[in-house]
Amino acid sequence: MPLPPAPTQRAARLPEQAFAAAAPAARKSTARTAQTPPRAKPAPATASTLASAPTLAKAVPKPAPKPVQQAAAKPATKPAAVPKTAAAPARTRKTRSKGPTKLFVLDTNVLLHDPTSLFRFEEHDIFLPMIVLEELDAHKKGMTEVARNGRQVSRSLDALVATQGADIGAGIALDATGQRAATGKLYFQTAPLNYQLPTSLPQGKADNQILGVVEALRAQHTPREVVLVSKDINMRVKARALGLPAEDYQNDKALDDDDLLYAGSLALPADFWSKAGKNVESWQSGANTYYRISGPLVAGMMINQFVYFEAPGEPSLYARVTEIRDKTAVLQTLKDYGHAKNAVWGVTTRNREQNFAMNLLMDPDVDFVTLTGTAGTGKTLLTLAAGLTQVLDERRYSEIIMTRATVSVGEDIGFLPGTEEEKMGPWMGALDDNLEFLAKGDGGNPGEWGRAATNDLIRSRIKIKSMNFMRGRTFMDKFVIIDEAQNLTPKQMKTLITRAGPGTKIVCMGNLAQIDTPYLTEGSSGLTFAVDRFKGWPHSGHITLARGERSRLADFASEVL
Repeated sequence: MPLPPAPTQRAARLPEQAFAAAAPAARKSTARTAQTPPRAKPAPATASTLASAPTLAKAVPKPAPKPVQQAAAKPATKPAAVPKTAAAPARTRKTRSKGPTKLFVLDTNVLLHDPTSLFRFEEHDIFLPMIVLEELDAHKKGMTEVARNGRQVSRSLDALVATQGADIGAGIALDATGQRAATGKLYFQTAPLNYQLPTSLPQGKADNQILGVVEALRAQHTPREVVLVSKDINMRVKARALGLPAEDYQNDKALDDDDLLYAGSLALPADFWSKAGKNVESWQSGANTYYRISGPLVAGMMINQFVYFEAPGEPSLYARVTEIRDKTAVLQTLKDYGHAKNAVWGVTTRNREQNFAMNLLMDPDVDFVTLTGTAGTGKTLLTLAAGLTQVLDERRYSEIIMTRATVSVGEDIGFLPGTEEEKMGPWMGALDDNLEFLAKGDGGNPGEWGRAATNDLIRSRIKIKSMNFMRGRTFMDKFVIIDEAQNLTPKQMKTLITRAGPGTKIVCMGNLAQIDTPYLTEGSSGLTFAVDRFKGWPHSGHITLARGERSRLADFASEVL
């Protein structure tokens, strides 16, 4: 919601005792101890951040170019212009290494995983063995994601070769097609290389041939560092066993450590009132109370981040950052959805983080919400309750659209009969369970006919869609729920978020500890990617739910299993 106009006169300084009366009454949270403030996100590591080694004696060291932000750091969608009163957080630019350039030998799986990986090694050079081109040719047929990536890599290689002409032995400039972030060269294997591998390794296997190429290049380009980059763990293990440097492809990871993921909430220090309480300005506007604070804490805050202060014998504070200007921040107190009078479709929040999430879900100015948390923290229930209230009661959105990644936990049971919505039925068990709970809690005990009528009304406003048919669609005035978003790749996440039209709200939720998609990790998941890229945008918010509310059995299993 837009901020009220600033008061003409300087607001009165409130004593510490006045905060207890000015702040809205909030239920005492039974959640765990306060989370530590989120640390600053480091720049995503790439293969170019290894320790530098001496260059080839014949090669002339290149001057270090100016730092250029990688293309992977662009947000999934183009955010709206940030108002002057809400400055977006500045992203740290990654500086290039000033040491000698390296020669990276790429495995086929790196190119099939990220078709733009050719242009992700900055000032370093890339070498492609001939067997890699053979494997690319074998994987380019079909309609799968791997085949699509293989064809894209082939087109990129063809465009690079066309700029060089017939002589490609001297290397092809990687920035010849406009990729200015890559200033190195691309080399192809144009002649047979002599190498000697242990007899225990089969000579005809493609992986072993690539290892032989790395061994030959090390001997040929001494003392320049030659590094193998592969997504295959066993291949990296074999390379290290042979004394060859190898590493994983890191550029697709939004974070190196999932503990650095933005939590969405910040615990104020224990001495907050004693240090900052005397300089806090406050004013009332409608049902909300606003506080203007200053100090070193403001530098670590972001727009729509929740702050809280809980200490025995001290006035508690639960607020959201609505404005950051220079070294001051404006905090807005929250609505207490834990009270029965503020219940949403019969649901009341049970802990601090759930109340934070409900404030985001019910705010019409927040267009994109991400919720993470372990099993049983209430992600689906809170989202459905907020969606039904805003669709059926407030008429803010026309209907609810729910989708999820169809990735099974175990063996696939085969094709499913019926229409698109009927095929998605078995994947929407969580929807049915929560709708059953919400239908029971609405209207007391209306009887069998009343419950059937409520279920029919709810079902008429909820559409279940498959992700396979989302390309090209536009959702207008819809409440879109993306469940199990941890199983999405960053590309799939971008495809879904860009479907949003005017008046649409998108909620992504998932548990990063339950990733079932092969080759996806906590750092490379599309949900992690979205949380990291959207933090600080005035029309988005994120909360990590900390405490499970499903049952004591589910909570204990989440901790010990």
